[in-house]
Amino acid sequence: MATRRTRERRKAETPPTRAEMKRRVGALFGVLSDVYGSDRVVMRAGKLEALSLMRSGRLSDRVLALQRLVYEDPTIQEPPRDADIPSILGELEEEIADLMTQKRVEDDLERRVQERMNMRQDEYLQEIKMQLLREGAGPENTATKKKLEELEGLDRVRLSQSALEALRPRKLKDVVGQSRAIRAILAKLATPYPQHVILYGPPGVGKTTVARLALEEAKRLPFTPFAETAPFIEVDGSTLRWDNREVTNPLLGSVHDPIYQGSRRDFADTGVPEPKLGLVTRAHGGVLFIDEIGEMDPTLHSKLLKVLEDKRVFFESSYYDPEDANVPAYIKRLFEQGAPADFVLIGATTREPDEINPTLRSRCTEVFFDPLSQQDIERIVRQSAKRLSVPLEPKIPSMIAGYTIEGRRAANLIADAYGVALYRRRSRGGKTRITQSDLLEVIRASRLTPYAPARASETPETGRVFGLGVYQFLGSIIEVEAAIFPATVKGRGQIRFNETAGSMAKDSVFNAISVLRRILGIDLTYQDVHVNVIGGGMIDGPSLGLAITLALASASQERPALQTVAVTGEVSIQGRVKGVGGIAEKIYGARQAGMRKVILPYENRNDVPTDAPGIQVIPVQSVEEAIPHVLAPSKARTPRGRGKESDLATPLPRSHATPPTRRSRL
Repeated sequence: MATRRTRERRKAETPPTRAEMKRRVGALFGVLSDVYGSDRVVMRAGKLEALSLMRSGRLSDRVLALQRLVYEDPTIQEPPRDADIPSILGELEEEIADLMTQKRVEDDLERRVQERMNMRQDEYLQEIKMQLLREGAGPENTATKKKLEELEGLDRVRLSQSALEALRPRKLKDVVGQSRAIRAILAKLATPYPQHVILYGPPGVGKTTVARLALEEAKRLPFTPFAETAPFIEVDGSTLRWDNREVTNPLLGSVHDPIYQGSRRDFADTGVPEPKLGLVTRAHGGVLFIDEIGEMDPTLHSKLLKVLEDKRVFFESSYYDPEDANVPAYIKRLFEQGAPADFVLIGATTREPDEINPTLRSRCTEVFFDPLSQQDIERIVRQSAKRLSVPLEPKIPSMIAGYTIEGRRAANLIADAYGVALYRRRSRGGKTRITQSDLLEVIRASRLTPYAPARASETPETGRVFGLGVYQFLGSIIEVEAAIFPATVKGRGQIRFNETAGSMAKDSVFNAISVLRRILGIDLTYQDVHVNVIGGGMIDGPSLGLAITLALASASQERPALQTVAVTGEVSIQGRVKGVGGIAEKIYGARQAGMRKVILPYENRNDVPTDAPGIQVIPVQSVEEAIPHVLAPSKARTPRGRGKESDLATPLPRSHATPPTRRSRL
């Protein structure tokens, strides 16, 4: 007897052999298959990257696969040592025993559910499920808790402000170049009866910033309806699209039905539709700011107009049953009374007013933002440098003003140059200071070109006149040049103009030739005439007529045109200069290019801004009135025979020329 006990004790103290451990590992895999099922074990192994380890012939790999399966942790990487395998197998057996116990509990719970479902009526099914869920351990497990920890860790990470946030004006007085627009917005917002507003202007001039700060100013006034908590909800209109299926609508709100759109679980189980509130309700009592409102879908425009009129959003659903006792009171109220949506709409756009929905315009007042001048850009640059607490070389503001007319872009350039200066300081040492070389490095990296390549010049040129154009509220210089040659085919002169130009601009060329013949007595029938708009492109409108006429007059009479004067206006065949649009923007563009004088139609004399310093504006009624301001005195020439191919411009007999009109006093 003693011998047998001794033999058993010795056997217990002897470490298990490798064959015994392999059998234990195989047995544990078999237990897991019984607990979860073979298919689920294989699927779990695939997700935990343990499938190849299970099929390995190495004992340590199979033990590692067991660890990943039991602990549900794919981050366990190191296979155990042979000496540690027995203790690890003991721990795994304990864990598997717990899993088996949990499985039995789950089976028991399922059996109890089945029994209760058979005992009770169908209307108590949801109550039983919720009760069993409360009795259980809840939805959390190791994986979900780990994901929650990751999210909490991400929330603890904070980067510094972006450059635009750091350099954005904090007060209305810090906004540069928009004093008139600020006064206009405050007059419409900071009152007991605020109005909806549409803001027009080029990009990067502060429309969004002014709207946000204007609301803050209105909240401080006692007579406005805005509370201290009034929201400012901002959205980009180009991202808002109308869904014909009405599945989702972030602007107005939508209804999630319980079958196809996935409402809350408790609503889905009881067949209750769930309304989702939109931005118009979030903006209730405050301002809804829609940037690029001209890019919105027309149908969505119409829906928004209905909300502006009703000051509420109404929801509809074929799944809503007002007699259903499962419908919560707030959902019933949303369906029967709608959601409140009493807000002030502020829309911003770079489009022209005639491109905006006319019905929307009729419900809104309109405010126009001025383009920023070079002095405004320089001031923005200095303000940005002050906020960054970094000194600048003296020429930095003027350099940036030569490459952009957008305040946002100017702030970005100074922020980028600041980053270059910081990097240079790290590599070379010394105090951080933005130099011209830092800015030039940013300009080269961004492939920037000067904003106004055409500049005023003190040297007059023959056949070259500066016109003025407007695109998206930005005025610009248009270079028009004309050349006149003897006709290639005798007696059959040709006229050439940019193929890509618009038909109205082409008509301006023919009008100009008629004016030269009628007013100045110059016949171009026997000459080849070439008119070119440098840079090409589509020219929409007849406002280039005066520039084309003066360029042809300069080329035909060999009279140099002053390069410090820009002109605009439509020319009729009688030689009258007719009114055009975009006068304020055109004057701005001329000032940006360094022009000292602008010639415009007399009809537009009241459209000239009162604050246009540094440039002389001269209204004219006819081409003859404009000529002395643009063309230098003609050179004395020896008259040449009429009708010869060498004639550049053949004067008509006096009897065929229309007498010049009388010059008006302006």
